[in-house]
Amino acid sequence: MLPALLWSALPAAALGRAKLPLAEALHDKVLHADATMNKADWLTAGAAMIGVLGIGLGLWWADAVAAAVISLDILRDGVTNLRAVVADLLDSEPTTVDHSGPEALPQVVEQRLRSYPWVADVEVRMREEGHVFFGEAFVVPADDADLPTKIEQAVAEVLASDWRLHDLVIMPVTSLGEPSEQPRDPEPAS
Repeated sequence: MLPALLWSALPAAALGRAKLPLAEALHDKVLHADATMNKADWLTAGAAMIGVLGIGLGLWWADAVAAAVISLDILRDGVTNLRAVVADLLDSEPTTVDHSGPEALPQVVEQRLRSYPWVADVEVRMREEGHVFFGEAFVVPADDADLPTKIEQAVAEVLASDWRLHDLVIMPVTSLGEPSEQPRDPEPAS
């Protein structure tokens, strides 16, 4: 039993460790999930090996403890992956591959657009679909002269700056503030 468990654990450990850096470099959440599943595979095999060794040493409860550890790890993976799927389905703020925090790309695009002399203010909104990002940038122009050409050039330069950017729409606006409160109708006299 032990050699069979070891035989299944070693490739899973090697594959999981090899896939993690690739997943981050490619911004591939599916590959990252596969790498974490490889990690779960070798941890499960390790817990099962400890359980089998415990029974072999006369510890009747070792197999039950190993099974409890394995089930807790499965529950933790399930909760983590469910949260990630819900976040992705709700079209929320883009996150890093391991879902540990927000993706930096929206801020990078915003800083790049702020560097243009014709931009007075900017707000960037992005969403991700698999490996690629789509976004809108609301730009308050400081200079309206030849604005369509400036926007086309900025879109081309920003899209060329990161392979993950698939589409960016730049929309000129007059301000980025909240819409002004509309005047209310006077209260009817009673």
